[in-house]
Amino acid sequence: MTAHDGATVLVVEDEPSIADVLTIALRYHHFEVMATATVREALALAERTRPDAALLDVMLPDGDGRALGRELRLRQPDLAVVFLTARDAPAEIVGALGFGDDYITKPFNIDEVVARITAVLRRTRSDDVLPQRPPLRYGDLELDETTYRVHRAGTTVELTPTEYALLRFLVRNGGRIVPKEQLLRHVWQYEHPAESTVVETYISYLRRKLEPLGPPVIQTRRGVGYGLA
Repeated sequence: MTAHDGATVLVVEDEPSIADVLTIALRYHHFEVMATATVREALALAERTRPDAALLDVMLPDGDGRALGRELRLRQPDLAVVFLTARDAPAEIVGALGFGDDYITKPFNIDEVVARITAVLRRTRSDDVLPQRPPLRYGDLELDETTYRVHRAGTTVELTPTEYALLRFLVRNGGRIVPKEQLLRHVWQYEHPAESTVVETYISYLRRKLEPLGPPVIQTRRGVGYGLA
């Protein structure tokens, strides 16, 4: 059984041709798919069926996909949220990523979409109840590998599943600088890492959440990657 067997994806896209391609491809890869074009219908569908993942266009005819994502996550905290956005809209990307698990820019490769959804579900959806595991520690950071909670200097830090996966990989590598390409492969499961700002974006989110609780903990080696100080 794979991480996505039986998983349901809510696709919210108002361009019929794109919605059709996404629906056909995801069903071909054994996802259950519900597709709609509006915020209103998406909220109703999610309430009835509680999907495992939501693939949301940022620009929708009756509202903002980011606001829809926030509302869906409030109603269902374990929902994986992936955004579709135009390649020339960096402000929208940053706004969406604040609480989403990944984003995909248009035009996209359909195989990449399937891979991204699968990777996000692998991070957010557990097949079985996990056994008790010892926490990961680095300095004043503590990562609970059973509950996926993070503490710094005794204070709980609320992280998204992707933020947690990124921090965990950095902790497991101790003080070593991890190349950006390696982070893309291991955290985002990109098989062929291309030029992307997703790592930089998530590093900035981690810093924003961790640094108010202590000295800077993430270091940047320009042109190479990231590690823990």
